[in-house]
Amino acid sequence: MPNLPRLRRGARGRGPAVGPPEAPDTPNVEEIEAGGLRWINIERPRAVDRAWLEEQFSFHALDYEDLFSRNQRPKVDEYDDYLFVVLHFPRFDKKVGRLNAAELDVFVGADFIITLPNEPIQPVDYLFDRCRRDEDLREQLFSKGAGYLLYKIVDDCVDASFPMLRKIGNKLERLEEDIFEGRSEEIVRDISNAKQEIINFRKIIRPQRGALRDLDRTRRYVPEDLEVYFDDIVDASERIWDMLENFKEVSEALEDSNESVLSHRTNDVLRVLTSISVVVLPLTLIASIWGMNVHVPGEGSATAFYVVIGVMVAMLAGMLAFFRHRGWL
Repeated sequence: MPNLPRLRRGARGRGPAVGPPEAPDTPNVEEIEAGGLRWINIERPRAVDRAWLEEQFSFHALDYEDLFSRNQRPKVDEYDDYLFVVLHFPRFDKKVGRLNAAELDVFVGADFIITLPNEPIQPVDYLFDRCRRDEDLREQLFSKGAGYLLYKIVDDCVDASFPMLRKIGNKLERLEEDIFEGRSEEIVRDISNAKQEIINFRKIIRPQRGALRDLDRTRRYVPEDLEVYFDDIVDASERIWDMLENFKEVSEALEDSNESVLSHRTNDVLRVLTSISVVVLPLTLIASIWGMNVHVPGEGSATAFYVVIGVMVAMLAGMLAFFRHRGWL
């Protein structure tokens, strides 16, 4: 097991720990300290950031591999001197217009917490910026230890899912209204996009539930008085999963309803076309008989012509009245 991470006291400060993050060979490290606790945030860690971490801390080599792995599942690894936590949170990618998983790797020790998001995570950025600007908030959070700060970070990230879920719920409500307003053919793609969004959300949340339960059972750096806080995170995660299950059922029901509406309209069209064919068929038969190149009764007589036309009109009116009486038109 690794030893307690080595800390370079000279690197402490309330601003960036090292040079400007825009330099390609400079670690992108931001740091806040209060009450004997340090919060180090490294967004989109690179090779130079890994070198900085290896110089400052003696974490396990496997953790560094997991840190830069793109196929890591949410988990909680407990060591003698620190925790390594991997969590995934939904993040809307505007470039592709879909939900993707943003990974947040966290190292938690007795007097430090290190967050390493692989993509910008708004709740983490917002909380870090608030702690940096608001001294009272910083003292309030940091004085309660690394376990409480970890809870606050994870709780904010979990709660950020609820506005996304409300948007999905509103979208499903609009789709339901559009289905019965005659736009069923136009919203087939919208329903498909909504289902894909729900599927992506579920893929992110499903493995997360187990990791949050493991985090709730962890007692290192999480005192007993914080147990109820982490229970609240687990409850919030379960509410998110229940909402996704409900949205999944609603989206499937909307798809079935939309298909039923489209099928009903197709049947209406086929019924009308069939009725027209049935009505025209006897009229075509009469016209074909009197149009044969043989002698027929009334041939060459204008009166016979009008008689045949009258019979065809009467037959047409009778058939239309019969079809309407039966409800076929």
